[in-house]
Amino acid sequence: MNKVYHGDRTIDGIVVTVDGEPLDAHAATKCYSRNGFEWSYEGPEPSQLAYAILVDHLGDPAEAERRQDRFMRGVVANFQNEWEMTSADIDRALQQQR
Repeated sequence: MNKVYHGDRTIDGIVVTVDGEPLDAHAATKCYSRNGFEWSYEGPEPSQLAYAILVDHLGDPAEAERRQDRFMRGVVANFQNEWEMTSADIDRALQQQR
C-alpha cells in the first residue's frame, strides 16, 4: 500500500499526518525529542520525525533507528514549510542512501 505522509506549519502549529491521520511519534520506543516534530534543519525534533516516518513505513523500530540519522540529514532536514512524501518516495530515498 502506498501511504502518503504530509507535513505543514499551520497557525495552530506543526501538523504531520499519514493518510490523513496524525503520525504517531513512536517516542515510547525511541525519544529524540519531547518537543514534537520539526523539519528543515538537523536536530532532535527532525530526528523524531525521521524516526516516526521510518517506523511507520518500515514497521521495524530497530531498522528505523539504524536509518534515522541519514534519513533525517538527507531528507527531513531539506523539507520545505509544507511537504508530502509517499511510501515510494521513502523507498527511493532509502535506496539512494545505501
